Amino acid sequence: MKMYEDYIAGFSEPANSLVEEMERYAALNHVPIMDRSGMDTFLGLLRIQQPKQILEIGSAIGYSAIRMIQALDKASVVTIERDADRFTTAVEFIRRGGLNDRITIIEGDALELASEILPPIHFDALFIDAAKGQYKRFFEKYSNHVAPGGIIYCDNMFMHGAVLMADEEIPRRNRTMIRNLRAFTAWVMEHPDYDSSLLPVGDGILIAVKRHK
Repeated sequence: MKMYEDYIAGFSEPANSLVEEMERYAALNHVPIMDRSGMDTFLGLLRIQQPKQILEIGSAIGYSAIRMIQALDKASVVTIERDADRFTTAVEFIRRGGLNDRITIIEGDALELASEILPPIHFDALFIDAAKGQYKRFFEKYSNHVAPGGIIYCDNMFMHGAVLMADEEIPRRNRTMIRNLRAFTAWVMEHPDYDSSLLPVGDGILIAVKRHK
């Protein structure tokens, strides 16, 4: 599998200087961002979908929001981040990228924010990339903001292989998170209101297309 990932990576578009700086910052400061293979696949899916309005749960330093905007000429992103330091860093990267008019970043805990703080619109896409043990709660709270036919994307569905491990092999501090992630995966894959797929790229990407009722 690794040889195929390396082969595919050879065809990736070269990153611009801001993106490369953000990748270096993330590595030095241990900020989790999507790896190149996962990001390339995610952006490819977005280019097919062509969403105009995107909601992101988990900005971190703004890496994925900036990559989405750079890939989609007509899109705008609303993104939520609860960590104050990462929020401040993301604001600065977004400013330096000249993207303040297309990326709106909100500081706060996505599970505690009032729905009224979001624009009164239905989003074409929702990207969940925050606390993995809370994915079901994020999904339940924000899926109502997604338009019929819209798509919900979730990253890190494999948690670096931990979802395949027996409980006793997982560090005790992570066991509840992994159990919750497994339960969420089973729940959404069987959800009658979504057509869902799990892609074995990057660290695992889940795609749930909201059905028209």
